[in-house]
Amino acid sequence: MMASSPFFQARHYKLPLGTRTYVVGILNVTPDSFSDGGRFDSLPAAMLQAEQLIASGADILDIGGESTRPGSVTVAAPDEIKRVIPVIKQLAQTCQVPLSVDTFKAEVAEAALAAGAAIINDVTGLLGDPDMAQVVARYGAGLILMHNPVLYRQGHPAAAAFTNMPYLDAQTTARFSGLNLLAATRLFFDTGVDRAVTAGIDRTRIILDPGIGFGLTTDESLDLIHSLSQIQLDASKRLPVLIGPSRKRFIGDILGKPVQERLNGTIAASVAAIACGADFVRVHDVAPVAEAVRVSDAILRRSGQ
Repeated sequence: MMASSPFFQARHYKLPLGTRTYVVGILNVTPDSFSDGGRFDSLPAAMLQAEQLIASGADILDIGGESTRPGSVTVAAPDEIKRVIPVIKQLAQTCQVPLSVDTFKAEVAEAALAAGAAIINDVTGLLGDPDMAQVVARYGAGLILMHNPVLYRQGHPAAAAFTNMPYLDAQTTARFSGLNLLAATRLFFDTGVDRAVTAGIDRTRIILDPGIGFGLTTDESLDLIHSLSQIQLDASKRLPVLIGPSRKRFIGDILGKPVQERLNGTIAASVAAIACGADFVRVHDVAPVAEAVRVSDAILRRSGQ
């Protein structure tokens, strides 16, 4: 009897893994996101952008109501809910792709899932809000666990610019002391996955995101992309990986380009990440990246070769 193919599940959505790369389109309904803040923070603008992202090839929409750019300020849960819930409710009635919500607050996740979202994208990797895992488990939702070194790198120059991220307690932070980046990333993911599984979240519902650009230097971001296939050494327990290189600072450092001129670099980073093992790419510019992904998949995922 042949073994079943791996898949990622989020509520009633079931996405086969290994045969193609999925494109996650970013929809920020915030006034202050680092590259598109204020462009889609009204319901009509958000709906139009969502339709365009899907038409351009987005397999998942990731909706964010709080910026996590360096220097951003914390948004209270009720305010974040006011931003994202009208968009989720309307999209849940009209679109056929899974809706992900980028939040690290269980209260926001609860409201989003009740409104029709299928995935929670937690940039604290379940190491933030202690109630998040139970909320995700209760709805049978998918979960993106992001490695976030900002949480344990107190005082690190690359992390100091992030002002709205919660720090881990001293005892947890001490576990990361002295570890190299890859080992720290694995420990972070192991901790988050253990919390997820303990709460009743099946492993088929979990995606790992190495957190490119969050409290990392350019060299560290490049090292993590290069090491995607090593995030989990036990192949029998390998979880799918998402990479979010879109318009990030490391691209600007390499090319000497401002945020709005980093499309070519984003495409290159996405293609390289696929070659290194990424299953999902999360981007702003869906149309050109989706085309690059299709060509990459045609070359890199050829069966029987």
